[in-house]
Order: sequence, then C-alpha cells, then structure tokens
Amino acid sequence: MATVATNADADAAAAAATPVALESTVNPKCANVNNNNSARSSRVGSASGADQDVDTDAALLVGQRFGWCSFQPQWLQRFCTAKWALFWLCWGGALQGLIVNGLINVSISTIERRFGLRSRQMGLVASGYDLASFACLVPVTYYGGRKGASKPRFIAIGLIVMGLGSLIFLLPNFLVGPYRATIAEANVCEMGSSSSSSPNANPNLNQTTQYSCEVNAGNGEREEYDSLTWTVWLFFGAQLLHGAGAAPLFTLGVTYIDENVSKKMSSVYLGIYYTMATVGPAIGYVLGGQLLLIYTDWMTVDPVQLSLTSDSKVWIGAWWLGFIFAAGMCLLIAIPIFGYPKSLPGADKLQLEKVSEAHATKTVAEIGSEGSEGSDGSCGLSGGRRRLGQLPHAVLSLLKNPTFFFLNLAGATEGLVIAGFAAFLPKQIENQFSISPMLSALVMGLITVPAGGGGTFLGGYLVKKWNLACSGIIKMCLMATTVAAFFTFCFLVSCPNPRFAGVTTSYNLEARSGPPELVSNCNANCGCSRTNYDPICGTNGVMYYSPCFAGCGQEEHVESLKRYHNCSCIESVGWVDDGVALHPDATNLKCDSTCQSLPYFVGLCFVLMIFTFLATMPALSATLRCVQDEQRSFALGLQWIKVRLLGTIPAPLIFGALIDESCILWHESCDEQGGGACLVYDNFYISRYMWLLAFICKLGSVVFFLCAWWFYVPPSKPAVNANGKEEI
Repeated sequence: MATVATNADADAAAAAATPVALESTVNPKCANVNNNNSARSSRVGSASGADQDVDTDAALLVGQRFGWCSFQPQWLQRFCTAKWALFWLCWGGALQGLIVNGLINVSISTIERRFGLRSRQMGLVASGYDLASFACLVPVTYYGGRKGASKPRFIAIGLIVMGLGSLIFLLPNFLVGPYRATIAEANVCEMGSSSSSSPNANPNLNQTTQYSCEVNAGNGEREEYDSLTWTVWLFFGAQLLHGAGAAPLFTLGVTYIDENVSKKMSSVYLGIYYTMATVGPAIGYVLGGQLLLIYTDWMTVDPVQLSLTSDSKVWIGAWWLGFIFAAGMCLLIAIPIFGYPKSLPGADKLQLEKVSEAHATKTVAEIGSEGSEGSDGSCGLSGGRRRLGQLPHAVLSLLKNPTFFFLNLAGATEGLVIAGFAAFLPKQIENQFSISPMLSALVMGLITVPAGGGGTFLGGYLVKKWNLACSGIIKMCLMATTVAAFFTFCFLVSCPNPRFAGVTTSYNLEARSGPPELVSNCNANCGCSRTNYDPICGTNGVMYYSPCFAGCGQEEHVESLKRYHNCSCIESVGWVDDGVALHPDATNLKCDSTCQSLPYFVGLCFVLMIFTFLATMPALSATLRCVQDEQRSFALGLQWIKVRLLGTIPAPLIFGALIDESCILWHESCDEQGGGACLVYDNFYISRYMWLLAFICKLGSVVFFLCAWWFYVPPSKPAVNANGKEEI
C-alpha cells in the first residue's frame, strides 16, 4: 500500500509543473522568446566585464550556503550537496509512510475498540489525508514553485505540520481518561440481583442495556457512559494536518532534487527517494505492532493487577506511543532541511544546460504558432489572458483522448481498491483469522512491502527489458490486472464464525442465526450489564460476553490470569483437583481458533499484490506516452485529480461502511447516535463483501485497460533515435 501512496504522490509531483506545462502547450513561442531573451541577456552580461561576474558569483555563493539565518559556518558547507539533501529528504518521505501507511493503519481496530468507534467513522478519518493533500496541491505547488521561493523551507514547514498532526492524533488518549478494561469489583453473577429481566421474560437485546444506562440516572452519575464519538473529529483534524504537511514532500521535494542534479542522475536520485518512501510503512507496521504489546495505560496501571495479557479480548495496546516518536522525528528532520538554500551550488549551470537542451529544436506546434503571432511578438498580459482562457480547451483536448481517459478510470478503480485495503485489511485479517493486532501487522508487512516494492520494480524492469511500445505497455497492464482479478478469490478464504454464546451459538451449544440474544435462563437473574464487555473463554471452547453472562459465581486471580468457577451457563467442571491444579470453568483469554487458513490467504494475497503493483509503473508510463510531450505534466496532474476524487478519497468510506454491515454484535452504548465498536463480525459476509468489492474494481480496471488498448491509435511514423532504434 505504501508503494501506491508513493506512486500517487509521484503523480502529484508531476502536477506541480502543471502551470508551466500548460503555458508551453498553448503558447510555445512565448517560451522560446523568453528563453532567447534570457540567452542574449546572459551573453551580454558575460561581456560586460570580469568584475561584474565576480560580484554575481559572490552573491550566488552567499545565497547558496547551508545554515540557519546568519549562522552559516564553513564547516557546515560540507552538507550543502545534493547527496546530503537527498539523505534528509529520504527520511522525510519515510516518515510520511511510517505515519500514514504504517502506524495509523495498524492502529485502526485498536482505536475503534478504545473509543467505541465504527469502521465508517474511521473511514472518514482515513480519507482526511487524501482530502487535505488534494486541497493543498495547488497552493503548495504554486507558491513553492515560484521563482525565488525556498522549496526546502516549504518542505520543512510541512514536516512540522505533519509532526503537529501526529501530536494531535494521540491527544484523545489523554483527554478521555484511563482505559477501564474491567470494573473494579468482580464481574460475576449475583443471583437475586435486581434486573429488568426475569426467567419468564422474553429475553431481548435491550433489557440489560436499559438497566445499565438507567441505574445511575437518578444521581446524575453518567460520566462512565459518556460518548467518545467526538474523538472522530480530533482524529480527522490530525489527518488533515498529515495530508497538508506531506503535500510538499512529493511535489516540491521531487522538483528540488531534479533542479539540483544533472539530467542523467535525476532518475537515480528520484529512484532512491521513492524507494526510501516504501521503507516507512515497513517500519510503521513493525513498530506499531510491537507497541500494541504494551498496555495503553502502562504508566499508571499494571495490567498484571487487572489480570490482563495481550491475548485478552479487552486488551488495548499503546497505539499512541508511535506517534510521539514520529512527531519528534518530524521536528528533528525539519531542522537540517530548513538550513538548505533555495538552490545548491552549481544548480544554475545545470539549469542552463537543461534549458538549452530542451529548446534546441522546435516542435511542429511551435513552427505553426510562429505564423499566428502578432508582428510585435509580444508575450505580455494579453498573451497570459489567452493562455488562461484556453485552460478549458486544454482539458477538453486531453479528455477527447480515449486512451488517456480510460487509463484515468483504470487508475481510479485501482486506487479505490488499494486505498481501501490499505486502511482496513489489517483489521479484516485480525478478525477473520482470530489473531492479535500485533500478528496482523506483521502479516500485513509480510504481504505488502515485498509484494508492493517487488511488483513495482518488476513492472518497470519488464517494460525496459521487453522494449515495449505504448500499445504493448497497455496490453501488459491488461494481462497483469486480469491475473490480479482472478486472484481476488483469496478473500473467499475465510474461517467459520467464532463460537460466541448468544450470538453465533446458543447457550445449549446449538448453531443459531438471527439477532443476538445474550440473556438466557441460565443468566436471567444475574443483572448483567452490556456496557461491561469482558469476554471469557469457557472450557467448552465457547466465548461468553462476560463472566456474568456466563453465569459464573466465583472469580480467582492467578498471576496475570482470571479464572472463573461455578458457571451456570457452562457445563460445570467445578473445583476438580487432579493433584496439580484446580480446573476452572472459564478464563479471561480468547478461545484459540482451529482455523488453519491463514497461510493460504497470505500466499494467495501475496500473488494478488504482486500483479496489482506490477501494473502501476507501466500504467504511469502508458499515460505519459499516449499524450503529446508538451502535455505530459498537465496530463499527470489531471489524472491525479481524477484518481483522488474517484478513488482514494471515497475508498475508506466505502470499505468502512461495508465492514460495518457485516457486524453481528455491537457494543451497546447509552449514546444512541454514537453507537459503539463492533465486537463480533460475520466472517462469511465480511469475506464476501471484500471479495465482491475487490472483484468489481478489478473487473472495472480490466474493462478500462481493454478500452484504452482498443481505442489507442499509434503514430503513423514512429520517431527514430540516433541509434536507429524506434523510440518508445
């Protein structure tokens, strides 16, 4: 998923050059006139005298020194090189992936359980990043791309904003008070307790909830049941800051690298930059997964005293710790980037070489435009107005290109499925195969990092090795996407629903369906509260909502484990002494899953990811080749807008809504509008929903790639390079 984020941001980088590309497309002669005037001015300047050259060089050296304000000692100038600038920018790109594609995605399910949120609410949070980066694209690239603007300063400010977003993202952990995994007293059945239900009453879903919500209504003591759904907007605001702060990294950062290295080395530097950006999510998955093994309130609460372990269903890991590290790293990396000048020493010479190369020969459009220009050759304000007025015409000309149009739609469907699974695939793996969030994070890292990075590299390598033309590249994308569509059946690999009393299994251990019924004859007089979710695993391999709902009458603490006895809803084992230990009826652990499908899912999903990312770089190459050379930057910018609007922004919302639809047991809340987190998902429906969504998106991509290839019309006379080979 990280690779896709990088590729999407690479498109954004191209969009940074959109105004320039449009200008040269619509009125190329103006560009030639300006460049010729610049060349003549430089020749006149060189003839004016050596003293003026010395003064100019001295001024350039002053403006091209590394340091902060007036602190620019000579020993710091060893860092004022393109290699060191690339070094710091690489760490900035890695931090973006670590935060957005690593720490946040790993923590989604934990945050939902901690704050009682639903997947559609977290989908809104996940879409905030793409929404902000989309909104900030134009102002960041416009103001940061102006002549004389300091791109490193924009990037450093962006890193500080991203660090601020990380600090805000962890604030809810400290604003809502300590997490109460269980109540202080034993949560056991007290026969004869007052309850709104009775053995003869029709047990329904809302009786115990109503009791628990009304129990303290007379005293006004409802702080325990306050809704925490307001934290969604705090998370969303933090994600907006993440998106805004990351916007300069893959727009101005790419431009800064390209401006300060030679044309030959530019691709090498950018390749290193994007490769490091894929390392960030890998670090985020590993770091975030390990931090989930630490109890969220480890500074004030000893989980052993609560008899909690990381295997408990109510365990909440320290999801917020990673964001402190990320925020600190953002501030540290911003300091050296702040010190870099607007351009590095030698950059002016490199730019002159690039300009003279780019305008050495005239295109057909330039030759035709010479006859249509006025006699004065003016390129003043009126020309600027003409260029601005032709913006709709430039957009329309690209949309009339059927190959470009269908490639954009294919990119949108691919972006939708990848962005959605990037956010919610760790949660699906965790619930589908009954594994811990830590193990789910490791599985995600195992699948996405090598498959994503390897597939992207392999796609670019095959295009170069097979010397593919545009038509061949589209066919390669079509074949890779077709194979990927076939392997979407990996989401049909699922496990049976866990045995949960009153939800998937009746209390007499018979299979059941329909709405959950937690109240039964064996616990009707216990006065159990549904707001206190404390699941236990019985010796019969069945999960129970709490010891109270299992009818357990006694509780004992053994180190970090709670053991329950005399459970009326479980075939009682009692205090059986085999000479070694007393066997309990239940413990506060989750029941072990007997499903062995996880390795098959990992293998099939790995293949799916490889073929998905195999088409990303070729699709980008095909997009560049199916438009005119002078339209490339503008075309990529237009494509990036479509991918965001139709793909990556709505994707988390769609996936979150579908995941919520597959929930069969919600954590009841006294806040009717806020709801609560899902406690049990229907594995059958969640796997079918994910497969159906992935298959429809992949099928759409196949159709769009097929249309792009079908409507593609190759040039009648392909260009030939100096070696006599066909240009592709």
